[in-house]
Amino acid sequence: MAAQGTQPDPGPRAGSADSPGRFGLLLICTVCAYLLAAFVSGRWVNAILVLLFTGAAVLALRNWPEVGHRARLVLGIGLAISVVMLALLFTTEIGAGIADVWIGVILLGAALMIIHRVFVFATVTMQSLYGVVSAYLILGLMFAAFFAAIDHLGGGHFFANGQPATGQTFQYFSFTTLTTLGYGDFVAAADPGRAVATLEALTGQIFLATLVARLVAQFRARGER
Repeated sequence: MAAQGTQPDPGPRAGSADSPGRFGLLLICTVCAYLLAAFVSGRWVNAILVLLFTGAAVLALRNWPEVGHRARLVLGIGLAISVVMLALLFTTEIGAGIADVWIGVILLGAALMIIHRVFVFATVTMQSLYGVVSAYLILGLMFAAFFAAIDHLGGGHFFANGQPATGQTFQYFSFTTLTTLGYGDFVAAADPGRAVATLEALTGQIFLATLVARLVAQFRARGER
């Protein structure tokens, strides 16, 4: 029986050194961003996506063990830049391309924070699996943003054979590349797009074959024990 006047231990809180973090809300946010980008088009949708992606980065940072003054300063600067990027989305093609680059950078930072937090924690939990799935989806969205940036800043057609270059097609092309399905209906026309697509395919293979496989094996072994 617990001593009178003491409170039961609530367990490790999210973001502490004794917890892998809580990634359920982050996964929901990421899935919502994916569905929105997949089914709705328009620059106003891109503005909403900037907010969602910034929120995803904030949720990833929330799971960091120690969010000190320096991290809060970086967060404040990031939010300020996101506001500027929202304005650039509605200007020129170059402005939209710069905004897409910023979206990709935000998502890259979020993915790295999630992966680091999940794999430095020895115990694998359901929250760890939520985190790694979120990171995988974020990688696909990140490369889609970089493809869009190449299209806006390159001045030429991104896809070969005159295929339409929209937010939906970039996301479709990104995830078919990340998963190495390679349907072939959308192909990058120029070298920058091909180079980034190759990098994405390699990233997807490494992520699934090493990181996810290791995490699932540890989780299964923990269940058997």
